[in-house]
Amino acid sequence: MDMATASLTPVPAFEEPVSDEAGKPHRRGCPVSFAKLKALLAADLYRYAGRVSFGAFAKHYAFTPGYKYTVLMRTAGWLKLKPAKAFGLYVVAKWLLLRARYKYGFAIPEYMEIGPGLFLNRFGGFHFHGDTVLGSNVNITHGVVLGYMNRGSRRGAPVIGDRTFLGSGAKVIGGIHVGAEAAIGANAVVTKDVPERGVVGGIPAKLLSDQGSDGYINRLAPPELLAACEGALYGSRRASQGEIRPEHSHL
Repeated sequence: MDMATASLTPVPAFEEPVSDEAGKPHRRGCPVSFAKLKALLAADLYRYAGRVSFGAFAKHYAFTPGYKYTVLMRTAGWLKLKPAKAFGLYVVAKWLLLRARYKYGFAIPEYMEIGPGLFLNRFGGFHFHGDTVLGSNVNITHGVVLGYMNRGSRRGAPVIGDRTFLGSGAKVIGGIHVGAEAAIGANAVVTKDVPERGVVGGIPAKLLSDQGSDGYINRLAPPELLAACEGALYGSRRASQGEIRPEHSHL
């Protein structure tokens, strides 16, 4: 098959039934302890600063909207698991999160499953459905929508593999599986699964090459930081720390 011109290969319909709870708030992506919260935020910080220190934390919390929102988001998720919602602290954290949401344009729920090493490039127009799953060391640029489809064989939300790059304005809607180290071009509309290391672009998105996300994922969180995040998320569907294994695939 000519990788430069081939369209994405159709896949069989997703046969696993979607729960009636799909599309509703949940707790799967909430950090299970304060230690795991710190480990996740350390891996996230490394993506921005290339190091983990109090000075780097203070700088990026104060001046980098993507990291500030990530701190508020993960903290609110941790407090969500506490008895009586941390006796009111969750409400305060949720208010701060919503304030940042409208200030910076990040609509990412605190309970969404997001692996360590999240990098939100710039700000504005980030809209992620809460049932979406993100792997580790993912780069996402402004204007990206990861949405839920309510019916059909693609009912559900996307699963995005590790070390994936999503360009500005990209749209992935429904139960789409994007393989590890894939790259989705600016303003692409993805309607079918993307293989590992696949590069896609256009409307609808077509497979352009197999060069993957090389050169687009900067400062990967190192193995020791990822290892510290093992088991960090409550009820996570991630099969392992280093890789998301989709329920179905055309590979």
